Amino acid sequence: MEKSEKAGEPIKASEASHSQLDAMPFRSVSRTGRSQPTNEIGNEKKTNIPAAKSVAAETVVPMLVFGKWDPGEVIVNDPSLMRHVSLTTKKIPHTFGKKTRRRFAKANLSIVERLVNKVMRTGQGKRKLSGKYIRGRGVMGKKLQTMRIVEDAFEIVEKRTGRNPIQVLVMAIQNAGPREDTTRIKRGGVYYTVSVDVAPLKKVDESLKNLALAAFQGSFNSRISAAEALAKEIIAAAGEEGTSFSVRRRDEVERIAKASR
Repeated sequence: MEKSEKAGEPIKASEASHSQLDAMPFRSVSRTGRSQPTNEIGNEKKTNIPAAKSVAAETVVPMLVFGKWDPGEVIVNDPSLMRHVSLTTKKIPHTFGKKTRRRFAKANLSIVERLVNKVMRTGQGKRKLSGKYIRGRGVMGKKLQTMRIVEDAFEIVEKRTGRNPIQVLVMAIQNAGPREDTTRIKRGGVYYTVSVDVAPLKKVDESLKNLALAAFQGSFNSRISAAEALAKEIIAAAGEEGTSFSVRRRDEVERIAKASR
């Protein structure tokens, strides 16, 4: 028989029975360092935490280019250009040159902003293109003026075609870029011209350059505005028409490359 314990005397762990150990309130330490009472060993006491209020899911508003056109509707049909025609954009296509400091980073730049940057130049420069010089519209370095030209051109394209102008632009880029070009190599002290395949990123650059030069050529010394000339060229290149400067330039480059095979 166990001896009776004195009143107020603490029970020793060696003398306590299993039932008494289960009845004793143990405390566990949480991750925050505070001890919490538990009913059983190793099982923390559940606290009544008020359930968070359910918040209704907010509708995601698509980012529209110039606040008017949705790039999510655009489809790129050329598999080789899918990785190099970026449709992620902002309301105002201007990233302040963030994606120009790394190699090949311009592939992730919005295709609309790349068109704006191509229009924002002085023309072809000192070289002749198709036997003549092409000068710009005096928008060198004027990003806001160039964006207004592109926005006005998109409005004209939408009015004449009834389609998303970004989709028409992507179709024009697919048709205006050459698939084959020439380069010079040296063998035995003699230079030769050989044909080479054009990389997809280079093809997009050439397409945008040809579209911009066509806008310069169509509006130089003319009453036609730069926006109207650019819209006319985008529509013609998207339809692969013979009147398009970009399509004629593509055929000329490919013809020279075919002769150099």
